[in-house]
Amino acid sequence: MSRVLASIGSAVLALCREIGGMVLLLGYTVALALLGRFDRREFVRSLYKMGVVSVPIVAMTALFTGGTMVIQSGIFVQRYQAYGLLGWGTVYAVLREVGPILIGLMFSGRVGANNAADLGTMVVTDQVDGLRALSIQPIPFLIVPRVLAMVAAMFCLLILGDAVAIVGGMAFGKLLLGVDFASFWASCADAIKLWDLTVGLIKGCVFALLIAITSAHYGLQVQGGAVGVGRAVNDAVVAAALLIMISDDLLTMVLR
Repeated sequence: MSRVLASIGSAVLALCREIGGMVLLLGYTVALALLGRFDRREFVRSLYKMGVVSVPIVAMTALFTGGTMVIQSGIFVQRYQAYGLLGWGTVYAVLREVGPILIGLMFSGRVGANNAADLGTMVVTDQVDGLRALSIQPIPFLIVPRVLAMVAAMFCLLILGDAVAIVGGMAFGKLLLGVDFASFWASCADAIKLWDLTVGLIKGCVFALLIAITSAHYGLQVQGGAVGVGRAVNDAVVAAALLIMISDDLLTMVLR
């Protein structure tokens, strides 16, 4: 019994230590960003690597996300002959929930994992210590530009993803249910509000911030060489996915 309690206590302490580290990193990063103390060139490079390069995979994800929503809702649409609600149901779910979550998880798997691996490799090869030896602080030089780039990239990718998902929903609705584009779009225009898009964008930015902080935290905490880098990438992706789900529930309750 004592061993079980000791294991639980050590796990709780480890969890509190990780959460505390991420909170401190978040506070320091936000403060430096507000003060404008970060490397602009690194921000531009990160924006290209994290945003532009991610466009194809995000577009493909969004396209089939819209199609999946039509397929799932098509059963009830046909049963109750509610073809006029197909566009509203699809777009509402994509804008508020499905789009931000799926794109966020895809973003975490590609960008967050890459960021954790990149930072972890720099740690085990002593590049971060080399920056400190040159009086270059790694947080404003490496972390802040990447965090800002992730948030900006996620914002733009989510707008693109929403547009592609709507097009995908319209295409699948026409092919599978025979709902013409005009009817699909009319139901969206009548029921969808700007607030629905705003809620999804807010969620996307929060998800990107969580992905950036978790990947940076675990990347900078790497120990044990190449094995430690792989462990850090795994921990970063799992932690980001968990935080995305928790924050989505909280934001859904607040942003109604």
